[in-house]
Amino acid sequence: MKKILVVFGTRPEAIKMAPLVKELKKESSFIVKVCVTAQHREMLDQVLSFFKIKPDFDLNLMQPNQNLNQLSGRIFTEIDIVLENFKPDIVLVHGDTTTSSIVAMASFYREIKVGHVEAGLRTYNRQAPFPEEINRQITGRIADFHFAPTEASAKNLLAEKVSEKAIFVTGNTVIDALLWGIKNVNENNVDIEKLQQVINSTKKLIVVTGHRRESFGEKFKSFCEALKELSQREDVQIIYPVHLNPNVQKTVHQILKNNTNVHLIDPLNYEAFIWLLNKSYLIITDSGGIQEEAPSLKKPVLVTRNVTERQEAVESGVVKLVGTSKEVIVSQAVKLLENKEVYSKMISKENPYGNGTASSKIVEILKSF
Repeated sequence: MKKILVVFGTRPEAIKMAPLVKELKKESSFIVKVCVTAQHREMLDQVLSFFKIKPDFDLNLMQPNQNLNQLSGRIFTEIDIVLENFKPDIVLVHGDTTTSSIVAMASFYREIKVGHVEAGLRTYNRQAPFPEEINRQITGRIADFHFAPTEASAKNLLAEKVSEKAIFVTGNTVIDALLWGIKNVNENNVDIEKLQQVINSTKKLIVVTGHRRESFGEKFKSFCEALKELSQREDVQIIYPVHLNPNVQKTVHQILKNNTNVHLIDPLNYEAFIWLLNKSYLIITDSGGIQEEAPSLKKPVLVTRNVTERQEAVESGVVKLVGTSKEVIVSQAVKLLENKEVYSKMISKENPYGNGTASSKIVEILKSF
């Protein structure tokens, strides 16, 4: 029997790896164990609870104010103990986090094969997203199996001289997670009950997220000023689950507090968040995962970044890059709020990231090897 170790550390990774873990554990030919670095802690635990996944190894590495070098060193040390004791045949990592790149490297040093889920996304800009772009490229140089979500991401890998035999186009597991999650949402969830009391059904709900490092400073202020201007409209309500990073909290509350049309709330658990997305009229975000999820919910997305590694969504018209300019964000949002034709066109496209079968495809590929 083949031994598979699935490793992740952040909330987005947990969401995207959860349906794959569930599919892998259905297979009697695999011994599957889950390791979390807990690069995020509380936010990660919420996802694990919702998907009913109990880690076999919990490295519990989150510490206040640790920098990327400190985190990387601790991941290297702790994951090596797990690799030595479990001796997996393959390690599966996800995407672009510090956990993914360091675990991939540690596995390579022990000559263990690495599978990279959500492989091949690129901006080719080292600073955007930072440090994720380089994390993803490092993992891509190491991986033996590249599970690319789209043909475009597969082409990126081919251009980098990755063997065609090692690349598999599967769709994105985030869609698997979303579709499972929407079916299993419990509306008695405490966070959902609170949201139900806040949402004004007579207004168009704009759901906002924003947390990327490369936007901190003047760019982030401009983004918040755009939200402030949009909130002056009588037909709009904004709900913003505010990231816990102090750089985010300070600016958001300085500009948007005491605004009756803007509800600044704590980060939501995954179950409540996808429920909220499903209730939205429009989403403004710098999140990668939401760019992938929202088209399946038929919600238009304005992405407050200048570049994205998810270019397929831009090209298909289901998301629009608007950067952090106040004027551009406001003008593009107003178009969607006032022009039904523009809105309908944006939500009528198919999701380029798949239909919820990515996890089963990955399992079949692993079985064949």
